[in-house]
Amino acid sequence: MADPSVETTTSPRCLVARVSGEMDYLTDPVFRARFKELIARGDRFIVLDLSRVSFCDSAGLNVLLGAWRQADACGVVLVLACVPNPLQRILEMTGAAHVLRVFDTVADAEAVFGD
Repeated sequence: MADPSVETTTSPRCLVARVSGEMDYLTDPVFRARFKELIARGDRFIVLDLSRVSFCDSAGLNVLLGAWRQADACGVVLVLACVPNPLQRILEMTGAAHVLRVFDTVADAEAVFGD
């Protein structure tokens, strides 16, 4: 099992955070704290690249929704990209896909943020 991590890069349009590892009740505190730090940085647009997320359960989904709510309250646009198929199904089944904007690639997400 890979340790949970969030690596960031900055593009001209947004902050990209590559999320790795399992998102579950054990890693909940790690991701919750890391996402809070990202939102507090003050970037206007954040893309969470979930391509390296190996597992996500309801606790992980709750962390994603919590990060979206916190970002929204701070005037930050937070979107998801490169969502693995199992997680995509969870987002659709729970209705979270109607709240969390999902893009196929990071480039697709960045393009939405304009110039």
